[in-house]
Amino acid sequence: MANASSVSLQYIITGDGARTAVVLPIEEYNELIEDLADLAVLADRGDEPTLTHEEVLAELARDGLL
Repeated sequence: MANASSVSLQYIITGDGARTAVVLPIEEYNELIEDLADLAVLADRGDEPTLTHEEVLAELARDGLL
């Protein structure tokens, strides 16, 4: 996940110094888009039932994945 303090931002400003746009490296933009997509999935799945850690381990063992 991108950390706001580690992002290399450049601002486009008007003649009076008001910020109107942001320029950032494409890698950082892509990371932000991935983070946004992850958050959208979390929001969509927020009402799904959850499993305890023990239940997940038991399912993985049952399926031969652990």
